[in-house]
Amino acid sequence: MTTIGIIGGGQLARMLALAGYPLGLRFVVLDPAPDPCAAQLCEHIQAPYDDPDALDRLAERCDVITYEFENVSLKGLERLSAQAVIHPPLAALAESQDRLREKTLFQKLDIPTPRFFAIDNRQDLENAPQILGWPFLLKTRRFGYDGKGQALIRTTADMEAAWETLAEQALIGESFVPFQRELSIIAVRSRSGRTTFYPVSENVHKNGILHLSRSRPNDSQTGQAESHIRRLLEHLDYVGVLALELFDVHGRLLANEMAPRVHNSGHWTIEGAETSQFENHLRAILDLPLGSTEPVGYAALVNFIGMLPNLTDVLEQAGVHGHYYAKAERPGRKVGHTTVRADAENTLEDRLHHLLGQLP
Repeated sequence: MTTIGIIGGGQLARMLALAGYPLGLRFVVLDPAPDPCAAQLCEHIQAPYDDPDALDRLAERCDVITYEFENVSLKGLERLSAQAVIHPPLAALAESQDRLREKTLFQKLDIPTPRFFAIDNRQDLENAPQILGWPFLLKTRRFGYDGKGQALIRTTADMEAAWETLAEQALIGESFVPFQRELSIIAVRSRSGRTTFYPVSENVHKNGILHLSRSRPNDSQTGQAESHIRRLLEHLDYVGVLALELFDVHGRLLANEMAPRVHNSGHWTIEGAETSQFENHLRAILDLPLGSTEPVGYAALVNFIGMLPNLTDVLEQAGVHGHYYAKAERPGRKVGHTTVRADAENTLEDRLHHLLGQLP
């Protein structure tokens, strides 16, 4: 029986395991938490992500190793790669862990981005408005997600406050983009090089955290999004699922960031596509034939952030599929989601409106 190792034991690892069990796969997760939500389904090695003994144990037990988020130890995985097969490639992880490296890679591959500027010292920060304009975003280069580690700078007073908070870390400044839509595209590429794409998702964030994603089959920007992400897949010799987040600015797509893993904006694929992103990630890293990414009608994702609604209230609605992560509720934490699905786009919007009206 094939065993997959996953660095990280959160909800993405949990959903990978749920997708893999029908294929006869087994899973082992490495996570420092005593009770990560994937441990309900997987063997759990409790240890820091860079623990040499734990990494050795993971390598001994697994045929292929993957990871569920970017904030893991690159050095630990580099050591692990000497004794285990790891996908996606560590080059992709290294680029995605540093916003400056990531944006520089986009630039190298002729993928448009917002203007950006390395902030290495106080003088760089003072020069930023002349380079980026007002307002601009000040972000940490590493370990930022769900809106963490960033500040919108509108005035010199904002600069002072942000510098006090963030100055101890490597920083990047980015121009503020007046976008019309936030989009993402999810692609999957197998070890044999076969590539396929899911329909783009149109996303809505609240407080920096993804709140709602709608699948957009036949969106007018699909070709542009596929072109951008294909360049990344080929340059990185990528294996697995890759997500690229984009700003739609009057029909021109600017790359915001990439995620070398299964992605929150693709959770709708569990019920809304022929093959989910989770199953296709597993197929790709095992070099199995990729499944169809064709949509099944129209679908959307609604995240439950901080607290869960009553399960009965959710499931009594037509076309709604609940996913509760067995995680403790707390502000700002993703604790579950639903997929809402319908055969017609207007029916999907009606069901979304009804569901959103019932959320706490």
